[in-house]
Amino acid sequence: MSSAGGLQRRRVGGGGGSSSYNDEDDDKYRDGNGHSRTRSRGNTPPAAQHAGSAFEGGSKIAFDPRDLQLDATEEARIGGKMPRLTIMEEVLLLGIKDKQGYLSFWNDNISYALRGCILIELALRRRIALVKDPNRRRIPIPERIIEVIDDRQTGETILDEALKMMKAQQEVEKMGINSWIDLMSGETWNVMKIGFQLKQVRERLAKGLVDKGVLRTEKRNFLLFDMATHPVADVRTKEGIINRVVSLLTSTTAAIPASALDKEGVQCRALRAVCLVCAAYTASVLDNAFGRLGYEEREAAFQRCDEILGEFVVWPFGTGGITQGGPVTAATAAGRRRQASRLASGGVEISAREVILNLVQEVRKEAVGGEEDTGFELIAGVLEVLSKLDSLL
Repeated sequence: MSSAGGLQRRRVGGGGGSSSYNDEDDDKYRDGNGHSRTRSRGNTPPAAQHAGSAFEGGSKIAFDPRDLQLDATEEARIGGKMPRLTIMEEVLLLGIKDKQGYLSFWNDNISYALRGCILIELALRRRIALVKDPNRRRIPIPERIIEVIDDRQTGETILDEALKMMKAQQEVEKMGINSWIDLMSGETWNVMKIGFQLKQVRERLAKGLVDKGVLRTEKRNFLLFDMATHPVADVRTKEGIINRVVSLLTSTTAAIPASALDKEGVQCRALRAVCLVCAAYTASVLDNAFGRLGYEEREAAFQRCDEILGEFVVWPFGTGGITQGGPVTAATAAGRRRQASRLASGGVEISAREVILNLVQEVRKEAVGGEEDTGFELIAGVLEVLSKLDSLL
């Protein structure tokens, strides 16, 4: 039985992709308890029937077709489907030790960086953006004002909590990028703003990864106390993230390699790749992805990441130094010396300028309205704040 507006259950055939058994072949009758029952005319329907589930062969489920229509509309509006993991979860996963299941105790940057990633993820999902004020270009990007443009829930607990908090505060006072990252991190002396702090973000993200099957939970004894740790359960997922990062930062072709991007159809694949490497770099977890690289390759990868960050902390993207032929820094000069030595030894290498320029072009194609995309402009502001993280802490 089905209804256009309410819950609907699908019948799936036992062997093929569809079943010849449908509702029109049923006779309705009521049993002794008064419940509605159906009796098939002719052939008996296949025995193996289920409505489908998140896992093949799962139990019966019900679905509302209006939810599917809403999802399709949402994907069309934002330009693709959401990835399995958020940027915060990917950065955290890069920092977690595979077997021990915890982050380095000496990493002071990741907590602040994760709050910035929350703003980036909300901007990518088109929930927040900068206020479209013509005078905003007179002030630095990190100080430009954020507004909530869509307060619908995202399905991610931390994102929904941050969005609700920003929506409530918006009715009183709108604040800038830098202010929001500080407040959510607890970096404020204003006692009245303590309530804006997002607490236990790392632990909550880890538990979310446990729910998604990427991590598992264990109890580990640290002499005086016991602590819950989260070792990696799905090694392939973390290896996939590492391969994407390494492919992007060690590519020798001008075109972005497919291995550096998420699955086909994912929204803003190029910009998400940029945000991942830049956020991991500022969170001091990027070196965890370079375990298989030699010393020269590691230095070259860090150099390219630094140059990519320099092109995406400005708005419009790509108006920084390297793609505009700007001043040569010490790091850029070192990269050119490495390239010259490789060319002298007979190797062929595409210049970093060509690689990053092509990356900028791909990201610009994903923008809505070009330079008027205030969501992408917000991301540039967040990356600028994170790029100065060492001087802030």
